[in-house]
Amino acid sequence: MSSSEELEYPQILLDYQQGFFVSKIMFTACELGVFDLLHELEEPASAATIAAHLNTSVDGMERLLHACVGLKLVKVDLKNNEGYYSNTDVSAVYLVKSSPRSLYHMMMYSNRTAYTCWQYLTQAVRSEEDMVTFMHYMNSIWNICGSDVIQAFDLSAFRSVCDVGGGSGGLAKQLLSTYNESTVTIMDLPQVVQIAKKYFVTDDERIHFLEGDFFNDPIPEADLYIMARIIHDWTEEKCLKLLRKIYQSCKPGGAVLLVETLLNEDKSGPIGSLVFSLRMLVQTEGKERTPSEYTKLLKDSGFRDIEVKVTGKIYDAILGRKKIQQSNLSGNKS
Repeated sequence: MSSSEELEYPQILLDYQQGFFVSKIMFTACELGVFDLLHELEEPASAATIAAHLNTSVDGMERLLHACVGLKLVKVDLKNNEGYYSNTDVSAVYLVKSSPRSLYHMMMYSNRTAYTCWQYLTQAVRSEEDMVTFMHYMNSIWNICGSDVIQAFDLSAFRSVCDVGGGSGGLAKQLLSTYNESTVTIMDLPQVVQIAKKYFVTDDERIHFLEGDFFNDPIPEADLYIMARIIHDWTEEKCLKLLRKIYQSCKPGGAVLLVETLLNEDKSGPIGSLVFSLRMLVQTEGKERTPSEYTKLLKDSGFRDIEVKVTGKIYDAILGRKKIQQSNLSGNKS
């Protein structure tokens, strides 16, 4: 990658930022005994079999195995649309505890001791407040990814926009830089809105903040709803509840834009999306999904003409539309 390309999209920094996620995937698989079990079984095993042996959830184990496949620590064979997993050569030699050349104990020291100690590196270097807050992190990523998801589809027809869970308005500003005749209402929790107004507020009269809980409070009517990094936090049931609520508020002919990191349909990658899915397992009740899974959620909520755009960067875009005559058609049915 050339210097100009790095300035446009700093892949090397993003790789560094996610480095500890990759380490933790390997450490976790070692600690749970995944590589040892695959060695003992002497034949490829399904995620359900591995989960039963190691007393884990099938869903969590399947996500961990997918990530290990992406890291080339485990290989998978598909039989009747089910994955059967086995060690790669390097894992068999270095990550199986009983191997003569095993690095298992090194991995466990890094996992249990070094990994924990390094959480306090900032305090060790200097004892003052963290340099960045969570909202700065959430806001800054749109500087390199925002224009790609906003320009994935032609949104010029949507003048009134509601950014649901839009935080400090980073993505809203990207939208308004492309579609300057639109207006955006950012709906988020009261404490988020208060912080946004204090530290991130602009004099752009096209941006308005609305305090509210999108699960429990009314969602304002709009032409377009943006939900960026929201759906992946929740279970299918809660996703459908929220999307159906948005569908009811959406003007006929309007749409919803989901911004998420997409998994391949066979869930073999990309590795960044697999890592994100494990983060959701640890931090939320949600997960990353495939294009077909998001399409089904949108269709089950009433949206039609679903389009998917893979940007090649961290976040991708999915657009679902509300038919202009949808309510009339349903009302004429007997």
